[in-house]
Amino acid sequence: MAGISNNQFDLGARALGAQLVRLNTITSNIANAGTVSGSEQKAYRAMKPVFEAQFLDAAAATGQATVDVVDIQKSNKAVPRLLQPGHPLADQDGYVYLSNVDVQEELVDMMEASRQYQNTAEALNTMKSLTMQTLRLGT
Repeated sequence: MAGISNNQFDLGARALGAQLVRLNTITSNIANAGTVSGSEQKAYRAMKPVFEAQFLDAAAATGQATVDVVDIQKSNKAVPRLLQPGHPLADQDGYVYLSNVDVQEELVDMMEASRQYQNTAEALNTMKSLTMQTLRLGT
């Protein structure tokens, strides 16, 4: 039984870590939402983590899986440009390039990631409480 409990705590910890990476990329995106650049190539692009399910056994016979962050990719959405000829970063045609971060989308993602983090933490607390109650029964 202790092995199963440890596996469940490990699974929960990995899930928390994945949501933390997600929250960190969202924070970075929101922090850079208002940045401008002198070229499309240098403009800040929103980042999104890529998750992949990791099963505890090669055959996935137990059905127990967790998630790993396997990559963080930059958005390929178009970068908006704005005509501002007097801006110090303006290119030769007078354009500055904005980040492609959609703040409303990021806020929705943040709420979802935060809820998933909280739900996983609550599940871990419940498992801890039940494990402690089980141990008290044995004494």
